[in-house]
Amino acid sequence: MAYAVFLACCLIWGSTFLAIRIGNEAVPPLWAATLRLALAAPLLAGLVLATRQRFPRGRALRGALLFGVFNFGVNLSLLYWGERVVPSGIAAVLYATVPLSTALMAAALGVERLAPRKLGAAALAILGVAVIFAGELRLDVPLPGLIAVFLAATAAALSSVFLKQTSQPSAIAANAVGAAIGAIVCAGVSLALGEDHALPTTSAGWWPIAYLTIAGSLGAYVLYTWLVQHWPVTNASMVGVVVPVIAVILGALVKGEQRAAESYLGALVVLIAVVVALRPSFGLSRARGAATAK
Repeated sequence: MAYAVFLACCLIWGSTFLAIRIGNEAVPPLWAATLRLALAAPLLAGLVLATRQRFPRGRALRGALLFGVFNFGVNLSLLYWGERVVPSGIAAVLYATVPLSTALMAAALGVERLAPRKLGAAALAILGVAVIFAGELRLDVPLPGLIAVFLAATAAALSSVFLKQTSQPSAIAANAVGAAIGAIVCAGVSLALGEDHALPTTSAGWWPIAYLTIAGSLGAYVLYTWLVQHWPVTNASMVGVVVPVIAVILGALVKGEQRAAESYLGALVVLIAVVVALRPSFGLSRARGAATAK
């Protein structure tokens, strides 16, 4: 069951980058993000009520709001805008840097200590990102789009640190609050960009939004929450390594995305860095093994 859930999370999240890129062809990007969040927020809130969980208050509410601003507002605004020109597979690879960026920011803000191994992995990942940028620029992918996607991943990492700083009564409730405030941020950016705000009138416009709402924002999140509760968290976190691989494959199959050799090399370097960062230390693994034996 755990392996099936792991595979489902990888397939869903691996396909979301492609769904965003396809959706951008029919609906203005920031307006599409707004609609997605506007639909996801009440669905998540309903799930909180149905499972009798509590919504955050006080300091927890402030943390959830900051999480929403950066994870849904800033992150999705930049990602949707960047994917107008950035291939979905490359966007997913850039997102693989989130665990490393999170580790650096958590250490900078005094939330967690930074292990030397993770610092080295972060440096290696930055090298991989630089190689990807070089390859994509050679293929005339606009630099602003690449920077936007990378900054989106950085905002997602920062949002995790803000959430970590506060004790949340419910992770799902925190996401419900975050989606609501994120919808407001995305709507504001959409207005500032002067996008068309008509509702989609075709299935080509609606299906990416519906898929990203139900499968991406709700389904995969619930599945991943179950996985973390029933599987070692280190194993579950490997979703972040598998997702870019699936995204690259789907982008090539569906959209015919063929990248420069440097892009694939940089992607490999980033994934190696993530594996190194997520790998538990030998001492910790041995301690866990001893605890299991008891």
